[in-house]
Amino acid sequence: MGRATAERLAEQGARVAVLDLPTSEGAAMAEGLGAGASFHPCDVTDSGGVEAALAAAVEDLGVLHIAVNTAGGGVSARTLSKSAPHSLDAFRSVIELNLIATFNLNRLQAWHMSRNEPDDGERGVIVNTSSIAAFEGQIGQVAYAAAKAGIAGMTLTMARDLGSLGIRVTAIAPSLFATGITSRIPEEMAGELTRDAAFPRRMGRPDEYAALALAIVENQMLNGSAIRLDAGQRFAPK
Repeated sequence: MGRATAERLAEQGARVAVLDLPTSEGAAMAEGLGAGASFHPCDVTDSGGVEAALAAAVEDLGVLHIAVNTAGGGVSARTLSKSAPHSLDAFRSVIELNLIATFNLNRLQAWHMSRNEPDDGERGVIVNTSSIAAFEGQIGQVAYAAAKAGIAGMTLTMARDLGSLGIRVTAIAPSLFATGITSRIPEEMAGELTRDAAFPRRMGRPDEYAALALAIVENQMLNGSAIRLDAGQRFAPK
């Protein structure tokens, strides 16, 4: 989803900085985006490394107007299994990767944006990634649902915090999207996983996330909300 959004932004003439793990394809991706794009390796759970990488990205860009944050992941574990309670370390790691890392990026991104000259009163826009698991977490998703609910929950408050500076904050809450490991799910299984969607009954496509992210950037009235991107799907318990 991050790749698709970066590609769409570049197509619209934006200069793009990609932040991703050193082991990722970020460098090749930035090269493919054309002149002006740059790659800055970092681990979002390393707060110091993120701050340095973001500062380098802003130095390359000159200014930061748009931030789209898509890093995340989870574990599958019930609150109680047959043998033990949910691992507290595993819970903490999911919260760290999804919620705390997102907030850390947001506070730093907002700081850079606050220095911009306003354009029609606006200095920047932040788009975070929640999930419909924030609202209908499935069995085994307690850590992931808590983290994504935190991202959705801080959206309005952060938008209010930053409104006087002309910085907007939104979140996208996707359903099951064909990204990473899920992109390799067989079509028959994907159909079963999305059977309770209204329409279309398929996994979302990264470019559909990117299209919404750009719509948010372009429409100043989109602010303070977690927007569902789910084809009308509501997760069943399992």
